[in-house]
Amino acid sequence: MPKKVVRVEHDRDERESEPTWTPSPAAKQQATRYRIIALALWVVAIAGEAVAIFWVLRQPSVNLIVLIGAILLIGALSVIGSWLWKRANQADPARRSDSVRFFIQNQLGAIIAAIAFLPLIVMILLNQNMDRTQKTIAGGVAVVVLAIAAAAGVTTNSPSVEGYDAETNQVIQYTGQDLVFWTKEGSVYHLCQQASAVNLESKDNTIYSGTVGDAHAAGMQRLTLQVDQELKQCGFATPTPASS
Repeated sequence: MPKKVVRVEHDRDERESEPTWTPSPAAKQQATRYRIIALALWVVAIAGEAVAIFWVLRQPSVNLIVLIGAILLIGALSVIGSWLWKRANQADPARRSDSVRFFIQNQLGAIIAAIAFLPLIVMILLNQNMDRTQKTIAGGVAVVVLAIAAAAGVTTNSPSVEGYDAETNQVIQYTGQDLVFWTKEGSVYHLCQQASAVNLESKDNTIYSGTVGDAHAAGMQRLTLQVDQELKQCGFATPTPASS
């Protein structure tokens, strides 16, 4: 009886279509450093929450100023940690195809904010050593700070390996290489050193260059929207759309 023949080209094509972008060693190191600092700040924030719950709120006469100070400190640590975590995700993003990790990695700041504040808010409202006015003031401050910290932790336009791969391919299509330009004051990267937007006056009067990944690691969000203008300024030909 002849053996069955199975064609496996589909699997090969799937592998070939997977994103190939990877962070540079420097970007990976930067992301790791930012994540360690962010996690340390979050640990201190949650420890501050524990102190507020198990010490400040258990005093016979709760010191409202100390309690509000603790709430503000927890909020500041949470926000700074979220900012660093987002910077780390820009340098070393998760794959969108790994949906669980992608969600947690990009929204961890908001999750930590909820952990750091919701139990504290509940304990403030249930506390027997505070009068209604104190609960209203402390609870109101905690809710406002929670909202700020959660907003700081939410990522609405989450970076991904797939997105960076597509951006890199787009830049290569325009310029023939993975090389872009930006300034510290900007939020987007550009196609060449001659682009007018990148030559605007800046504080350090410096134009930085690197790969698309390097630009994201430096805090740039995306490619400029003035692509057509920059293609002309840089002397690059406008890509011809592929025929179907």
